[in-house]
Amino acid sequence: MIREAALVDMQLGGAMAVEFACDNASDNYIFHSKDQEEKLMLQVCHFTETPKDPAVSDSSILTLYPAESADERALPFMLVLPGGGYQNRAYHEGEPIAQWFNELGMHAGVLHYRLEETIEPASLIQDVEDALSWARDPEVSFGLAINPNQIGMIGFSAGGHLAAITAVTGKIKPDLLILSYPVITFEEDYTHQGSRSRFLGEDADAELVARYSADQRVDRHAPPTFLWTSADDGAVPVENSMRFAAALSKAKVPFELHVFESGRHGLGLSEDNASCRQWLGCCANWLEHHQFIQKW
Repeated sequence: MIREAALVDMQLGGAMAVEFACDNASDNYIFHSKDQEEKLMLQVCHFTETPKDPAVSDSSILTLYPAESADERALPFMLVLPGGGYQNRAYHEGEPIAQWFNELGMHAGVLHYRLEETIEPASLIQDVEDALSWARDPEVSFGLAINPNQIGMIGFSAGGHLAAITAVTGKIKPDLLILSYPVITFEEDYTHQGSRSRFLGEDADAELVARYSADQRVDRHAPPTFLWTSADDGAVPVENSMRFAAALSKAKVPFELHVFESGRHGLGLSEDNASCRQWLGCCANWLEHHQFIQKW
């Protein structure tokens, strides 16, 4: 039987009362609106479990990967958004990434955001905001000791677009942002056409393209950002990362950008590209600089 675990108020495009519920047989949480007309939005489970209500297809799923902490102190949390062109979610940009952050001493969670037949951009952004809100609330943090002031987010490719557009337009933002070969712009010259078509539809007008091109929405409230990509990425042109970095620079937001000379799209941990694999050390150093991790 489902029982209520906690009740909180959140701002997700307006005032909304929400509840977290869990199944008595496990710590699986279902996060949903108290308004019966609202769809279920977020289910949370440990990586060893599966969601307790698989029939609920209208919810996103946050799969948790806890880090070990010898002294039980609160640890930073990294939200992971895999890519996949808004068609699917790439495994190698999910669990292996979360496990790498575990090795750095951070809790992590992979968000399986909704990919409905017709995408509603506001719903996808809400999925991300739900997960960020969950991580910041100590009463519903699944038994994890999470530092609510150290919530990061990483996105790959189309997941990088979702992370970036949430970070620059959402009411709920991460404290740090990491973008890996991200889709940033939906303008014709440099966009990834498949991601644009899935996110906006085939006949998006100029206003809609501008609204969801993350580089055009950056302001001083954007979080410090780490970006990496390759100069010869054949799927998502390097200009995407460069445009976002330029926008951050104009807004005087701290950022670090690494462009490697050669590397295919979708490298993830870059296990087959020694040059691009340097992004891991660079990112760890950046996280240390921002006091998310201790010396690694």
